[in-house]
Amino acid sequence: MLGIDTVHFIMLVLLVIATAAFEFINGFHDTANAVATVIYTNSLKPKTAVVWSGLMNILGVYVGGIAVAMGIMHLIPAEMLADHNVYKAMALIWAIIITAIAWNFFTWYYGIPCSSSHTLIGAIFGAGLSYTLLHPDSSVVLNWQKIIDIGLALLITPVLGFVLALTLMYILFKVVKKKKIFKEPKEKKAPPFWIRSLMIITSTSISFSHGSNDGQKGVGLMMMILVALAPAYFALDNSKDPKDLVGNIQRVEYVLNRIDTTRLSYAEKQTVSVSVAKFNALVANLSKVDKFSELPHTMVADARVDLTAAAKKLKSLEEDNKAAFVNVSKHDLRRFKNDLKRIDGYAEYVPVWVILLISLSLGLGTMIGWKRIVVTISEKIGKTQMTYAQGATSGVIAASTIGLSSAIGLPVSTTHILSSGIAGSMVASGGIKNLQTKTLKNIGIAWVVTLPVSILVSGLLYWLFFSIAK
Repeated sequence: MLGIDTVHFIMLVLLVIATAAFEFINGFHDTANAVATVIYTNSLKPKTAVVWSGLMNILGVYVGGIAVAMGIMHLIPAEMLADHNVYKAMALIWAIIITAIAWNFFTWYYGIPCSSSHTLIGAIFGAGLSYTLLHPDSSVVLNWQKIIDIGLALLITPVLGFVLALTLMYILFKVVKKKKIFKEPKEKKAPPFWIRSLMIITSTSISFSHGSNDGQKGVGLMMMILVALAPAYFALDNSKDPKDLVGNIQRVEYVLNRIDTTRLSYAEKQTVSVSVAKFNALVANLSKVDKFSELPHTMVADARVDLTAAAKKLKSLEEDNKAAFVNVSKHDLRRFKNDLKRIDGYAEYVPVWVILLISLSLGLGTMIGWKRIVVTISEKIGKTQMTYAQGATSGVIAASTIGLSSAIGLPVSTTHILSSGIAGSMVASGGIKNLQTKTLKNIGIAWVVTLPVSILVSGLLYWLFFSIAK
């Protein structure tokens, strides 16, 4: 079944369930941040708020694209997922999932707004690093540039959230004439309609943004599992015709045969010759089948690695050495770029059922367990109660920052952006003394500790699982 034996199939099913569980926990762990302000200000009843937030998370996953999901996948080199020793892949993914679930559940239980993003990314990095250290004969190298980019995004966005919320609150103090928005919510009493509408809109925006970013992390994790354990069916998009891929490859080769190789460096010439050789071998195999799944699973796994590498390198070649393409017409050059994008698309895809499963898991998780984090976010960051303005300000900053990060394919932390936004709004209202040191200390410790803990635990788990499996 799916080109794998019974034992591997059972493992695949268990890993899919575990990934859905991770996203479910992510729902009641992270998404509580989205409903904190709207519940605390009595703008919506808790049950209504969490159901609405869950639906918006589902929508966010569906329409948020797959840029973040692919960013998560790129943290692990494609060669690791294509390793012909499937036990390495299973050990790698189990280490990641167990670490992410355990730390998320631990921090939720103690009501600490800890980042699922830090946890998952740390777990991926730890398992990947352990893989490279335990297999020094392997030529696989971690994607350090992607790791650095994501690390910087996780570091900068909370600081940005604090500064922007602080600035926006100062602007509101100067501009807004209706001072009710700066009042604290009255117990069990809904705010005026215009304030209530504002709170609902900001909460909705955070929920949608959370789905488009955090939900995509689960999608990326799920695709790692499918590509690693059932490559014949998931390494390449089986909904597409292999003959179309052959056409894309042949048009790319037509252009490669027309470029002026005298203008290329030795490394660039190697890129062209290696790409052509791999393309030719792949075309010979693809011409014999009607579905990618009809090829041996190791061949499909290797094809995914070769296609993505060739598409990336040839795109860079065209961008960095346009003079070599002097003999290529504008029409052919435009088609060359489009064909490279399509070739990449055979590997950079997500089945609809994966998005559906992750979005439902995230949405259902939102409806459970939200209360612990809501209390921390709303009452324990500042010494004074959160006002309508503070809730709206932190919500606007969080939604816009997360939305922008999703658009450029960077995973960020909903928890830390919103928490830092609320902290910024509290400082704007009452100065630095308006912050509760104990809560900020707990959040800070969780922020500092999460990455090293998840890296260490995940790395050790990979070593343990692989030692048992081999």
